[in-house]
Amino acid sequence: MQMHQDQLSLRPEVARRLIGRALLVAGLPGDRDIRLLSGAGTTSYVLRVGEDLLARFPMQGRDPAQVRAAIAAEHTAMTEFARVSPFPSARPVTIGEGDGGYPLPFSVQTWVPGEVATPTSVAGSAGFADDLARLIGALREAGTLGRSFGGTGRGGDLTGQDAWMTQCFERSEGMLAMSELRTLWSSLRALPREDPDVMSHADLIPANLLVADGRLVGVLDTGGFAAADPALDLVCAWHLLEAPARAMLREHLDCPELEWRRGAAWAFAQAMGLVWYYEVTNPPMAELGRSTLARLLAESDGLTG
Repeated sequence: MQMHQDQLSLRPEVARRLIGRALLVAGLPGDRDIRLLSGAGTTSYVLRVGEDLLARFPMQGRDPAQVRAAIAAEHTAMTEFARVSPFPSARPVTIGEGDGGYPLPFSVQTWVPGEVATPTSVAGSAGFADDLARLIGALREAGTLGRSFGGTGRGGDLTGQDAWMTQCFERSEGMLAMSELRTLWSSLRALPREDPDVMSHADLIPANLLVADGRLVGVLDTGGFAAADPALDLVCAWHLLEAPARAMLREHLDCPELEWRRGAAWAFAQAMGLVWYYEVTNPPMAELGRSTLARLLAESDGLTG
C-alpha cells in the first residue's frame, strides 16, 4: 500500500538491474542478493544488498537533478556524522542513476547490523538511556563550523510549526484526545529559545536506532545531520523511553528546564503528524505517534507548570 499520493513504484527486477549497474560503475561486484525491507522507510524504499550494503530509492520526486543533489548532500552529512558518532552508522558508497523503469537517482550505503528499536523495546533500559546521552553529547560537541538551521521543518522556531499543527489537529479529530492535546501544544509552542544551534541527527525515532541486548549499537538515516535547536534530538526521550529512563537521559545530559520542555515540544510536533498520516498505510509509525503523545500527556503538568 502506498504511503504518499505521489509515490513512485519500484519493481524488484528494476531495483535489481539498477543496483547491479551502480555497483559495477563503482567497481564493486554487481551480482548480489537483493531484497526489499518492508516497512523500513517512509520516504525511501530500503533494500538489503548482499551482506554489507543497502540501497535507498526515494519514494517521491520529479527532478532527477534535484534528487541527485539532495542525495549528494546527504552523503556528505553521513560522512561527517560517522566521523563524530561514538556508535556505528551507515557510510555512503555510491549514487546510482535511474532509467525508464525508475526515474530517480538512489543511494547505496554500507549496512549496519543490529535490531531496529521500537517505542517499547528499550523503554526501561538505563544502559540505552546512557547510550543516547553519549550519542547526543558527541554530536553537540562536533561544532557547527558556523552553520545554523536553514530549513522550514523541525529544528528552528516552534511557532513555525503552527500551520502544520493546525492541519494535524484538523485531520486527527476523532482519533486522539484533541482537547488535551490542543491545550498542551498551546503551552509548548510558546516556549522561548535561548541556546545557539548545535549539530543534531534531527530524526532520532526508533526506526533510526539499532539495538542489541538493551544497548545502542548503530544509528541510521544520518543524512539529515545538521545544525538545529539543541532540543531537537531530545525527541528520543519521548519516542523511546519511559519516565525513569527518560529522567536518566536528562540527568546525563544536564538538560536545563527550558531545553527539556522544547524537546518535548519537538516530539509533540512530530508525533501529531504520524497518527493521521500513517494510520492506514504504516500502522507502526502511527502507533509511534500514539505512544509518544501518551507519554507527553502523562507528564503534561511537569511540561507546562
